[in-house]
Amino acid sequence: MVQIIAIDGPAGSGKSSVSKQVARELGFGYLDTGAAYRALALAVSEGWVGSHESGTGQNVPNLDEFEYSISLNPSDFWVKVGDIDVTETIREPRIAETVSSVAGVPAVRAFMRELTRSLVLHSNLPGVVVEGRDITTVVAPDAQKRILLTASEEVRLVRRSAELSPEVAKNVESQVSSRDAQDSKVADFMTPAEGVTLVDSTNLNFEQTVAAVLEVIRA
Repeated sequence: MVQIIAIDGPAGSGKSSVSKQVARELGFGYLDTGAAYRALALAVSEGWVGSHESGTGQNVPNLDEFEYSISLNPSDFWVKVGDIDVTETIREPRIAETVSSVAGVPAVRAFMRELTRSLVLHSNLPGVVVEGRDITTVVAPDAQKRILLTASEEVRLVRRSAELSPEVAKNVESQVSSRDAQDSKVADFMTPAEGVTLVDSTNLNFEQTVAAVLEVIRA
C-alpha cells in the first residue's frame, strides 16, 4: 500500500518547494496535482485538445484527447503533454491567468481526481507526497497524513514575488488575491477540515517549515 502525505494550502504558501523537500527527506515520490490543470489549460490554449460547450454554457475540454505524464521524482521533475515537455511553459503568466477557468469545470475536477489516484496507486513507491488544491478533503481524504500549509497574506505575497521575474512580480498582489478568490469557489483551502493539521509558516523559514511538516508526519 502506498503511503500518502496530502498537503494543501493557498497560493504562495510554499506547498511545492516544501513538499518536494519533504519527499526527498522521506524517500517518497512527489506529485504536483496543479501541474495537470496547468498542462490541460496549455493544451486547450494551443489547440492540442479540443473542447465543447456544455448544457450550462461552460467550455469543457475533450479529456479523452489529453495525453498527460509527469515525473514523481522530486529531484528530476518534468511534465509532458504527449511527447512535448511543458515543464517550464505551464509556469508562464498566461497559463496562470487561464487555469482557474479550466479547474472550475466539474468534469475536469472529477477527471483530475481519478488521474491523481491512478498516478499514486501505480507509482511503485513506498509513499507519495501529494500537493495541490482540495487534496486533503476531496482527492485523498483517507491519506495517512493531511496537512494544510499556510501563512499570512503579506508573507505569501513576498514569497510569491521572489519566485517571479521583476515584470511579473509587480502584479503579484492582484494575481495572488485573484487566484485565492477563484480557487475558493471550488475548494476550501484556508481552513483545515477535521483531521487535517494546520502548519502556519508565517514566522518560519524554509528549513523550519520543512522540519515542522516532517514533525507532523512522523508524530
